[in-house]
Parts: sequence; structure tokens; C-alpha cells
Amino acid sequence: MAFLLRKSITKLSSTPFRSGAAAIRGISSATNAPIGGGAGDRSDAKSVSDVSSSLAYSSLASYNFSGGSSYMRGVMFTEPSQPLRIEEFHMPRPKANEVLVKTKACGVCHSDLHVIKGELLFPSPCVIGHEITGEVVEHGPHTDRKITQRFPIGSHVVGAFIMPCGSCSFCSKGQDDLCEDFFAYNRAKGTLYDGETRLFLRSNAKPVFMYSMGGLAEYCVVPAHGLAALPDSLPYSESAILGCAVFTAYGAMTHAAEVRGGDTVAVIGIGGVGSSCLQIARAFGASVVVAVDISDEKLQNAKLVGATHTINALQEDAVEKIKEITGGVGVDIAVEALGKPRTFLQCTQSVRDGGKAVMIGLADSSARGEVDINRLVRRQVKIIGSYGARARQDLPKLIKLAETGTFNLTAAVSRKYDFEDAGKAYEDLNKGSIIGRAVVDIA
Repeated sequence: MAFLLRKSITKLSSTPFRSGAAAIRGISSATNAPIGGGAGDRSDAKSVSDVSSSLAYSSLASYNFSGGSSYMRGVMFTEPSQPLRIEEFHMPRPKANEVLVKTKACGVCHSDLHVIKGELLFPSPCVIGHEITGEVVEHGPHTDRKITQRFPIGSHVVGAFIMPCGSCSFCSKGQDDLCEDFFAYNRAKGTLYDGETRLFLRSNAKPVFMYSMGGLAEYCVVPAHGLAALPDSLPYSESAILGCAVFTAYGAMTHAAEVRGGDTVAVIGIGGVGSSCLQIARAFGASVVVAVDISDEKLQNAKLVGATHTINALQEDAVEKIKEITGGVGVDIAVEALGKPRTFLQCTQSVRDGGKAVMIGLADSSARGEVDINRLVRRQVKIIGSYGARARQDLPKLIKLAETGTFNLTAAVSRKYDFEDAGKAYEDLNKGSIIGRAVVDIA
């Protein structure tokens, strides 16, 4: 796909990135829902004018949390043809069962990049960023006492990108990853679950949408069910990736793939999520873990985080090599972490009869995958989509994996950026020059 990187310098009220913010313009039209994209990637995204705010400008201007500022900065995306820029916002105002978090770090994810490039439709303007760590600074009015006790002021937290409402039909069954309100409101409309955003520009009080919690900002509002306590022993920066990269991998390996000791696993696409899948597969006792990519540097890093075998798909036929490694039968589980039609097909072809092909990579909205229907039917190949883990039950577990060293956060995070350089981070991600996961340090 062709694209254009464009540098821009803007005036404050739109503080420019020091490096020059990168605008990444997608050429192709994105009008159809992507494979596995869920409701959040539908074409019914609303414009700013469709969101009605119940907050008057005067009340926004006067609000500040106890002893805190009335304003903050956030990284705002407007449209694919325009650069990301830092804007000033009124301090976000949490409502019942929501928490205001002073953001310390935010991961740099391909899902944001898909939005920036116009490959996934999402309401704009919006604040991007959806895997965060930070410090609790305020609870919304009438917040449940159990929440205020679990997350007292000053406590350290991790925020998951899937923020369950806790009360819909799926959440009531423990399936937080299918939360109806998250997809219907946040991914489809860019709001929280009362249908309103928490972000308003300081200059004119116009509403700005939220990609998850809108985490690439100095403060963010997070529904409490999307948070978990971060122990003091874990650093803010590296731990930010627990909310998406590790969270997505854990959900895929636990609920979709159901990895067991002795399983053979292949992971296609070794970015931040793919490399996390390698670590978790080995942690769960997989006997063979095959990493597939086209970057020798990423494959070399894969060996450090759990891969027993590596395949450069530019130099070898990935499917044939996987079968060779597994004695001609294919792997028990193959995971596609890139979101490309070609790798989708490779994933389905790499599994043994009765095996599981797990799809976790989001795609351009126009992308479609092929599958051999007869083999699917006759040989009971299972194709499973997986968007993420379940925040209330899984996020504390994967935090424990990191705390015990079972999951190596230091090995997973390869690069850090300052807040003002967030645009450069996404430019580097688009170039494929980030090995593993990158993090933006905010405070």
C-alpha cells in the first residue's frame, strides 16, 4: 500500500512535536468491516457533531481534580491527511465507577497506526493510545466503594485497552473481551458508556473522541473494570505494554488457542504482540515455538524471547518449513499477528489436521482472507478470532507473570520515546524499524 509521510510544524494551541509529527496518509479506501475487526471497526463511525455534551463550557473551565491542574495535553489525530499534534484539553472528568489516571507511559501499537493511516474507521478527531500505566488521582462521583478501596488515590495501575462495562450479557458471564458497551460505544462511537466523551479542547470546548481511554495524554479517564493494580516492583514504562501487547497475546493463548504443555506453536508476524505470544507460549509449556517474519533482526530477537525455531518468509516457504520442523504434520496452533491476507492464508495452512488457526492481527478494512473450505470441513481445522484478554480476570494474572519474571518486560520493550516525540514513534512503527514494542514516557 502506498503512503506519504509528511512533516508539519504547528503553532501552540497545537504544540508541535520536536521531531515534526508524522502524518501517514492511506491511499486506498476503507469502507468494509475487516476480518475479526469487531463492531469498533464498522463504517458507522460518527462525526464530532453527532456527540452531544451535557457539560457547559463554564463547568469545564472550572473543573480540576483535588489540588490539580485544570488543563492537560494530549496527542490528537484529526484525519489521515493531517499530522498528529499535541493539543491542550480541559482536565477529563470521571463519572460514576470511572477513575482519573495521571498517565505515566503509553505503548505504541499498530491498532493506533491503522487509525492514523485511515485503514480502520474511527471517529475523529480523537486522542489515540490505549495501553497505559499511571497513578490514580481521582474517582468519579458515586463510584462504588469497592472500587475506591481497590484503587485508592495514589495507587499505581495498568489500563487494558478492552475496558469492560461489567454489566452487559457478556460481562455477566465473564467474557469481558466481548463487552457489548465497549464495542457499541467506544469502538463504534469513540465515547464511554453513557455515550459521551471525556475529552474537550481547551481552546473552544469542542468534544474529542477517545480510542479506548485516549491514553496518549497526561491524564485519562478509565472505567474501573479496565484497571488492575500495578505493584511497586514493576516499572511504569515497561509495564504499559501489559494493557495491549501482552493482554492480546495472553487472551489468544489462553482463551482462543488454549495452549497446553507439549503443544507446537507457530507465530506469524513478530512485532510487539507476536513477540509477546512467543513468551507466553513458552511460559505455558509449548515444546516447539516457531517465529515467522521477514526481518532478520526481529527473528534474532525472537530467539531471545522464546522461539525455538525461526523462519524468514522472504527466504523460505513458511508453510513448508513449519511442516518440516513438525515432521510433516503442521503445528497444533498457528497465530497470525500481522493482519494481512497472505499471512492469514499461511496461518490456516500451517496447522495440522484438527489444529487451531488463531487470528489476532487487525487488517485494512477492505482486506479479505482466503481459506481452503474442503480442508477446513474434512480435517476439522478451527479458525478462531481473538481480540484480547478479559480485563477483570486476566490482567492481574499477566501482571503476576511479569512480577515473577515469567514474562520478561525488559526484553519485550525495545525503544522509548518522550511525549513530544510520539509522532516519531508512529513514523518508526510504520517503517517497521521498531523491534518488539515501543513505549512513550509521559510523566
